[in-house]
Amino acid sequence: MSRRPPALQPSARSAKAEARVVGERAASRPCAICGRPAQDEYRPFCSKRCADVDLNRWLSGVYAVPAASEDEPDLEHDPEKDAG
Repeated sequence: MSRRPPALQPSARSAKAEARVVGERAASRPCAICGRPAQDEYRPFCSKRCADVDLNRWLSGVYAVPAASEDEPDLEHDPEKDAG
């Protein structure tokens, strides 16, 4: 039986203590829209207004996830097969 290194062994902290630490880290981050302290109810935002502003930015296309350009031709349509 192999032993895990100490860094990979389960933490002695309880789940409640771990959740508190995660909550403290999140609370210390500012609102993603206006920079005010984030509120737990609207995290990572400070209010419903800032959450709605962010949603509107996504829905209106202000934010966009870049897509890779398609360098390879479409494999379903082969012009050589259509010609022959």
